[in-house]
Amino acid sequence: QVRLVESGGGLVQAGGSLRLSCAASGIDFSINPMRWHRQAPGKQRELVASITAGGGTTTYADSVKGRFTISRDNAKNTVYLQMNSLKPDDTAVYYCSTYYKNYWGQGTQVTVSS
Repeated sequence: QVRLVESGGGLVQAGGSLRLSCAASGIDFSINPMRWHRQAPGKQRELVASITAGGGTTTYADSVKGRFTISRDNAKNTVYLQMNSLKPDDTAVYYCSTYYKNYWGQGTQVTVSS
């Protein structure tokens, strides 16, 4: 059974930081590029960041470049999203997904107050 479980969301003031985690099970995590997405109410889902299977290459949406960092620990089957200098516009539900077979987690809410 494939499971992706996000955690680490919460309420934070603008300028603050959060670190999201996505723990994977039931997949060969080490061969899977991973992605973080977000969706705010009334807005389209946005691909926020992605990382290759080995972690050597990362990409970011322009909206988060320089503030967010994606990383992974293949020994722990976990991908992370470090979010710094948070803005109210970052408020959304954040999801992780796999590149192969496109599995998704249930999401974790991030709310940034002004």
